[in-house]
Amino acid sequence: MAETLSISQASEAHALSLEGVSRRFGALVALDQVSLTVEAGERRAILGANGAGKTTLFNMVTGDFRPTAGRIWFFGEDITALPPHERIRRGLRRTYQNSMLFRGLSVRDNLYLAAQGITRGRYSLRRPRRDSSELSLAERLAGYVHLTQWLDTTVSDLSHGQQRQLEIGMALAGAPRMILLDEPAAGLSPKERRDLIALLQALPAHVGFVIIEHDLDVALRVARFVTVMHNGQIFKEGTPDEIENDPDVQAIYLGGHHG
Repeated sequence: MAETLSISQASEAHALSLEGVSRRFGALVALDQVSLTVEAGERRAILGANGAGKTTLFNMVTGDFRPTAGRIWFFGEDITALPPHERIRRGLRRTYQNSMLFRGLSVRDNLYLAAQGITRGRYSLRRPRRDSSELSLAERLAGYVHLTQWLDTTVSDLSHGQQRQLEIGMALAGAPRMILLDEPAAGLSPKERRDLIALLQALPAHVGFVIIEHDLDVALRVARFVTVMHNGQIFKEGTPDEIENDPDVQAIYLGGHHG
């Protein structure tokens, strides 16, 4: 179990700090006294069976749910009571297990809306000018996630893997400092998984991410440190090699040796 952090330890040296975070839904304890830290630029995987508390943890960090107890810091600032849009302004991004894309719009339009959404004029209904900075950013983001030739393609016509790439491109809008990735490999083909791994490994070094992933080959290849959750608590932490070869983890989550 991770040590409980003091307030003085929740400093700007840590990108994300949770201290004793719990969440109850009536009699159900979804998270129980979770404390962890993620460093700036770190790539962290969170593993665990269904119901372990992984997605609830993400919902706490993004502000979709409020903790029943505990505190959350983002780059040294207590964000426990901040609404989701304020956390986004501070550089926190998230993708979801179920796609949140505008399927009837083009790749360009989705990326433009992501770029526009983090500006002060995000509620403007004016059609963007061709020389707008947000459209230029949309095109750069498309290049980064290898979707340039599909800029004018309707999202519903993209493959599932391309839609996952687009979600990551949208999360990169506006200089994010950390991205929470909720099962980005779900439903991908083997080739699409390889493409996803390459994309995540190529993210700028200053952009940290925390990934929830059931595909261990993806999680253990893109993460430098792994947290395993069980029954709403932190069960084990270590490097990918340590976690992959841990007999307790193998017994509970892997069903034996994972080769």
